[in-house]
Amino acid sequence: MASFADRMIRAAKLDVNLYEEVEADKSAMGQAMGVVVLSSVAAGVGSGELGVGGIVAVTIAALIGWYIWAFLTYLIGTKLLPEPQTRADVGELLRTIGFSTSPGLIRILGIVQPLAGIVFFVASIWMLVAMVIAVRQALDYSGTGRAVGVCAIGWIVYVLIVGLLVSMLGGGAPPA
Repeated sequence: MASFADRMIRAAKLDVNLYEEVEADKSAMGQAMGVVVLSSVAAGVGSGELGVGGIVAVTIAALIGWYIWAFLTYLIGTKLLPEPQTRADVGELLRTIGFSTSPGLIRILGIVQPLAGIVFFVASIWMLVAMVIAVRQALDYSGTGRAVGVCAIGWIVYVLIVGLLVSMLGGGAPPA
């Protein structure tokens, strides 16, 4: 089994072979989850505004979001926009998408206040590029355009779902 740190570095370097490797390695699910946890903890610490409870909440939300995102990507990529060679399951997408959060580790540098905005912006763009590569590889697409489309459609659906959940849970309602 490849080392966890090595895989995270290769994922952050946008190494296509890493995404193929973790797609095929069913034992990499724990590592993928670990990347999501570390990336969310880095964001929580880097924000400089969350206590331990807030970091735990952000981490739980990130894990739930990771699963929802992978499931949406699976549905869109295999049912709505498949190519003839597309063969994937949710586990493959969980593993590749999990590793695509590796660049998010730099968000811990946001604790240095003058850098926070730029660090979070760079991390977001870097993670987006990694996600497109992860999706392209997991769905066996021949090009990047379709992976961008899957991510764009998935993002819209994800935002709608989260918005609906927040409104149902009373997140948008003023206090009584």
